[in-house]
Amino acid sequence: MVMIHYIVNSLINLYIIVLLVTVVSSWLIAFGIINRHNNIVDAILRFCYAVTEPVLRPIRNIMPNLGGIDLSPIIAFVLIRAIQLGLNNYVFYPAMRQGF
Repeated sequence: MVMIHYIVNSLINLYIIVLLVTVVSSWLIAFGIINRHNNIVDAILRFCYAVTEPVLRPIRNIMPNLGGIDLSPIIAFVLIRAIQLGLNNYVFYPAMRQGF
């Protein structure tokens, strides 16, 4: 059970890092610091968008339009952390105390 706990938490933390990379890269593209015509940068950004869009798109559909401000990554971050804390407190730690 400890190994499953470690793998799940590591995957959640990795997803949060990819979410943060997506947010920061969108800012850097908007300010013209990153050039999307570079093949490596474009490959990294396409991967980040492909991984994060399935989570962010439903949140964007529910939220009202705030102009140029996108709060969906913040809401996704809060929801992901809540899921992680719920898993840790109600699934993994009680099972580890029982000896599974």
